Amino acid sequence: MQRKTPRHRVDGVLLLDKPLGWSSNRALQKVRWLLKAKKGGHTGNLDPLASGVLPLCFGDATKFAQFGLEADKAYVTRIQLGEQRNTGDAEGAVVATAALPQLTEEKILKQLEAFRGEQEQVPPMYSALKHQGKKLYELAREGKEIERKPRRIFLSQLKLLDWGADFLEIQVHCSKGTYIRVLGEDLALALGSLGYLASLRRIQSGPFAEDQLVSLAELEEIWEAEGELALEATLHPVDLLLEHLPSYALNQEQTYALTHGQSARILDSSLGIGENVRLYSPEQQFIGLGEVRSASESTLEMAPKKMCSSG
Repeated sequence: MQRKTPRHRVDGVLLLDKPLGWSSNRALQKVRWLLKAKKGGHTGNLDPLASGVLPLCFGDATKFAQFGLEADKAYVTRIQLGEQRNTGDAEGAVVATAALPQLTEEKILKQLEAFRGEQEQVPPMYSALKHQGKKLYELAREGKEIERKPRRIFLSQLKLLDWGADFLEIQVHCSKGTYIRVLGEDLALALGSLGYLASLRRIQSGPFAEDQLVSLAELEEIWEAEGELALEATLHPVDLLLEHLPSYALNQEQTYALTHGQSARILDSSLGIGENVRLYSPEQQFIGLGEVRSASESTLEMAPKKMCSSG
């Protein structure tokens, strides 16, 4: 019987350039295996067709992955015109064709402007959303169609990068929960044709951008040359996911209270009730996430919300 490789505690965030053809979970498990990390997760699924920014969380960082899930995203995508595919992307089967539209740059820019702002979007059947415990894409593969509730999304930027007789290439900045495949189909319809995503690359997730990424190939090179401990140098601190939040430096007494599940009085009047705050020990060590609460009419207290593990 083959023995399992021992895993150890690894805490931090790795900004991966997810390769084409890999699911987000497969990429996560590969990096987790390289690091020999006990616990890992990611902050937002990327389809196998897509590449780009995929923040991976290990150890304590998994407790704060939700902040990555809620972040705005940015993509570069190529929309192929004249065909509709059942998955909305290049991996699917052709289900309908249409004549190519008579495009001009002015016409394209007008439609991009019309799509900007807040709107409702119906998620696609080929998605990881669940219905009665089963993923929608599994039902879609069985030939089933389930009614989906529309979601409120916000498209803050739609920038035309390139275009031709049968394609558009655009850059999209959007809120969480936006399906670029659906946007591609809707945009093609608005231009008088059908369309699907020929390619998709996530170029930003929250504050994290392409120039911060490390590839699987680079990680494997480090692993082969120096082993998994050397890979930990590619990790960012756990609190990287929370840099957009205010911070608070605790004294020893406050640190003890919060790390033992208790609240502590604070004097910082600049913090608002209900605000999430990064907490640091007197040694400037990140210890977790706190929430400001009212202790009385004149005083505030910090309550532990999500704390890092000790030891």
